[in-house]
Amino acid sequence: MANGPDPTDRAPLAQAPGMAFLRPFAEGRGNIDIGEYTYFDSAGDAARFFEENVLYHYEFTGDRLIIGRFCMIARGVRFVMNGGTHAMSGFSTYPFNVFGGGWEKGFDPATWAAESRGDTVIGHDIWFGRDATIMPGVGIGSGAIIATCAVVTRPVPAYAIVAGNPARVVRRRYDDATIDALLEIAWWDWDAAKITRNLDAIRGADLAALRAAR
Repeated sequence: MANGPDPTDRAPLAQAPGMAFLRPFAEGRGNIDIGEYTYFDSAGDAARFFEENVLYHYEFTGDRLIIGRFCMIARGVRFVMNGGTHAMSGFSTYPFNVFGGGWEKGFDPATWAAESRGDTVIGHDIWFGRDATIMPGVGIGSGAIIATCAVVTRPVPAYAIVAGNPARVVRRRYDDATIDALLEIAWWDWDAAKITRNLDAIRGADLAALRAAR
């Protein structure tokens, strides 16, 4: 019995050559961790995701981009990382030190480091609508939906739907008890065979069956 697509396949859909599982492309990148089956729907070369859709992500900043399993990332989604942050403790945010010519003298790296918002941590089974922007250090809970063109500047609770600029919670997909149960079950952590056996419950919202399958 087949147990779904190969998560190491860089092009799992022949009819959609721009769609790719991202985990294989992330190999060897120490500051990025992407879970299996998370895909990106690109307009061209999905391998360019880390250059064109993950912005200002430099090794020296030390921040990491962590994306869980089964996330769906539409075209134009951008993750802005801490390398694009400017020091804001002075009267100007201009990066004088970068241009040298004597302007680098007296620069205190701690003023820039103080603006770092830490790692960007994305949960599992999250749907990112087209052209959404995720700002540095934002955490997004599993099961959330990020609307098209949303600008996410603050943490997003699990199973919340957010929209707007700045993004705000429009509603939560389920009641608290159901959300707690889904997070405890964590079906995205199951192996492919177990997911295959329980697909009807996952896509059919059969909580009782998922509980029984644990």
